[in-house]
Amino acid sequence: MKPELRWAVPPACGWTADDLDTLRNLPPHTELIDGSLVFACPQTLFHSVAVSFFSEELRSSAPPGLDVVTRFSIDIDRHNRPEPDVIVVDDESVQDLDRTRLPAGSVRLAVEVVSPETRSRDRETKPVKYARAKIPHYWRVENQDGRAVVHVFELEPATGAYTSTGIFHDRMKVSTPFTVDLDLTAIVSRRRAAKPE
Repeated sequence: MKPELRWAVPPACGWTADDLDTLRNLPPHTELIDGSLVFACPQTLFHSVAVSFFSEELRSSAPPGLDVVTRFSIDIDRHNRPEPDVIVVDDESVQDLDRTRLPAGSVRLAVEVVSPETRSRDRETKPVKYARAKIPHYWRVENQDGRAVVHVFELEPATGAYTSTGIFHDRMKVSTPFTVDLDLTAIVSRRRAAKPE
């Protein structure tokens, strides 16, 4: 006889950021959004390749004092502990290798690669939460007909909300949070080049 599957019952006020470290049998990359557990969906090849691309490119471009971490949760507040696909953080925050999360205040850039299942969270929910946590830069990467398109946002100090600073196709060149010049076609071009017509 199979053991009975037992789902955790949420407390009346919702789960907290601390609960993610103590709840048993959670799937990898579970996020906490507004006190609710959000499970990761199966990722597409585009998602996997784009996360690797941005992680590698940002790591090679980041100036001293900054580090790049992928798929790691950040503390926004008691009921929000999302896991951006890629984050650029202050070096000091990654010295303790036993950490299970990073403070949002250490994040300089959050990057989300949109999947069909995460579209509304990545376009609407997470940018609001990242802005409220004062994360200065947010990039949203979308698969538009097989091509990577990057929507770049910067926190506007007067309003505390993100403002769009550009939409990039094929090539992305920005100077903040540090200088980056990226060939976005590299995300899918190797696969297209290998595919016979």
